[in-house]
Amino acid sequence: MTGFYNEGSRALQDRFDSRRLADRLEERKVRDFIDDGDRAFIESVDMLFIATADEQGRPNCSYKGGDPGFVRVLDEHTIAFPCYDGNGMFLSFGNLLVNPDVGLLFISFERGRRLRLNGTATIAADDELAPAWPGAKLVIRVRAREVFPNCPRYIHRYELVERSRYVPVAGTEPPVPDWKTRDWARDVLPSSD
Repeated sequence: MTGFYNEGSRALQDRFDSRRLADRLEERKVRDFIDDGDRAFIESVDMLFIATADEQGRPNCSYKGGDPGFVRVLDEHTIAFPCYDGNGMFLSFGNLLVNPDVGLLFISFERGRRLRLNGTATIAADDELAPAWPGAKLVIRVRAREVFPNCPRYIHRYELVERSRYVPVAGTEPPVPDWKTRDWARDVLPSSD
């Protein structure tokens, strides 16, 4: 089945009599571009959740964070964000090398707002934007296929207590995470550590 909804979505819509509503939401809310309001929201958040799948369709979901503005809207169809140092597993970004389809979820817990962006990703270590993010190992660009708001009613309200001290900042060296000093990890760290 092609289109926004698959057979499973349609079966549940029919079971719960929501097909008309789903069609109206697709018609009115889903688009293939990033508008000015989306841009402002995306560039204001300090985190996103990324869903990927490997070549066999096995899913993976992870959290990515940075300072507000770490995700940049390049044009009405494209965003970019950095891959910072992590645990070296590269589950999400490795998946993108074998299956570039990606789903992103942006949430503001303080404002009770969320936005979905589904699209196709590319990854590059030599991207011209890399110097804009100190500590970036890779740059991920996503070309939007679907952009749409998501119902905010179940978003729990939280407020930021403090930003992570591990987010790279120009001119400073982030602290070494404790797990990298433990016996189980110390002898297998990348040479750059």
